[in-house]
Amino acid sequence: MSEASSLEEDAARLAALGYRQELRRSWSGFSNFAISFSIISILSGCFTTFGQAWNNGGPVAISWGWPVISAFILVIGLCLAELVSAYPTAGGIYWWAATLGRPVHGWFTGWFNLVGLIAVTASVDYGCASFVSFLFSLVVADWAGTAGQVFLIFIVVLALHALVNIFGSHLVALLNNVSVYWHVLGVTVVVAILVFAPTQHQSLGFVFTQRINNSGFSDGTFFFYVLPLGFLLTQYTITGFDACAHVSEETRGAATTAAKGIWRSILYSAIGGWILLLALLFAATHSDEVTRQGGFVGAILTTALSTRVAVVVVTISVIGQFFCGMSCVTSTSRMAYAFSRDGAVPGHRVWSKLNRNRVPVNAVIGACVAGLVLTLPALYRGSAGVPTAFYAVVSVAVIGLYLAFLIPIALRLRAGSAFQPGPWTLGGKYRWMCWTAIVEILVVSAYFVLPVVPAGMPGDPDFSWTAVNYAPVAVGGLMLLVGTWWLVSARKWFRGPQRTVEPVPGEQRSVGPEPR
Repeated sequence: MSEASSLEEDAARLAALGYRQELRRSWSGFSNFAISFSIISILSGCFTTFGQAWNNGGPVAISWGWPVISAFILVIGLCLAELVSAYPTAGGIYWWAATLGRPVHGWFTGWFNLVGLIAVTASVDYGCASFVSFLFSLVVADWAGTAGQVFLIFIVVLALHALVNIFGSHLVALLNNVSVYWHVLGVTVVVAILVFAPTQHQSLGFVFTQRINNSGFSDGTFFFYVLPLGFLLTQYTITGFDACAHVSEETRGAATTAAKGIWRSILYSAIGGWILLLALLFAATHSDEVTRQGGFVGAILTTALSTRVAVVVVTISVIGQFFCGMSCVTSTSRMAYAFSRDGAVPGHRVWSKLNRNRVPVNAVIGACVAGLVLTLPALYRGSAGVPTAFYAVVSVAVIGLYLAFLIPIALRLRAGSAFQPGPWTLGGKYRWMCWTAIVEILVVSAYFVLPVVPAGMPGDPDFSWTAVNYAPVAVGGLMLLVGTWWLVSARKWFRGPQRTVEPVPGEQRSVGPEPR
């Protein structure tokens, strides 16, 4: 099929779903895969949240936890891949929920998704800023790395990502492609360094059987409380793969390529991430020092490698994290644009406006500012010795995104054989996959609203507000707000996805109940 014919087919499929082709459809299937692969970014999540798993379980939470949780996430991704094949729109998850269910499903899904994406952007860019500060400490003798300095770097990183997304639409797609090669080659180099540079390595027994409880909670709670908290490393790192859906209106052949992009980005990241994490564990020969520094991955690098070699590893990671943050801003802005296009966001006419290059500039700026506001508590150092504010933003990201995944997956399960699949489908396997995804998401969401340190638990003698996991407050507070808004006002006027083209006679676009 010629490129012109392919574009016409994509535009026709989008029109059947109710939208004109407004965004520029210039992304290839590889670019679509690349954005999710970049957002997952094992060079970001595996480095920035390594300490969460080390403190809560130790090596077993990483060596065994990563592949097990990755398998569950892959099932979730396969469920979403079937949905994006049927409905390749920029609204993605929100659109699926509203179409398979009622406007109320789309309303809450959209808000969960938007909050999760904003938190992902914030956590990735703040993590990037933290590692830039660590890099400075390796090359600048008197660098302090205070909370204020890290936050200033965070602002700069956010601003750069906003500028790239506003003025470089084609550049973003190109850099996403470059990011894939950077992650593959970068991880290869880092693993090679961790294998050959250290003078000694840990044993197989340490990597696959050693347990560490540096959380402050009692050892009696290890398996049912402490260890599951360590799984945040995997659950957070392998997320954001819904980006394939959010840029589907800019992707050629999206009904097939976006579906493949989702599951491939998860699978390849899971394999590469496990190899990288095992290399870090084998290099963690000074485990007591790593524990003393709260599981900070930098402690492994500085004790196992020379300063010059550590600088190389951290630089590779920082650049990968920068690519990741850039892609996060792209995905978040496209979701904000699509949700605003249907009138769901206050000031929706502002956020759904495109510039002459067909880029949602205001949505880009709004996403970055919202991420900045969400991360303000990081200006205050926690008393617990771990970056609880950062982990809280990470938890918000995981809870928001995965609850957004839950709703359309549950609705697809309810639809059963009435669901009209696209060219990529799960067939009859959707039943056990959807149930598996639903249970996993509910369990994960329950755990990640819990305190990550005893000092964050009300009633603890050492209780401190700076140690509190504010994820339940952030997510719950916003959901209370939008829920009240729905009951008081939005249910009277919000009708879900709004068409920008006239329906085709005889067309059926929904398998769920008619909107009320």
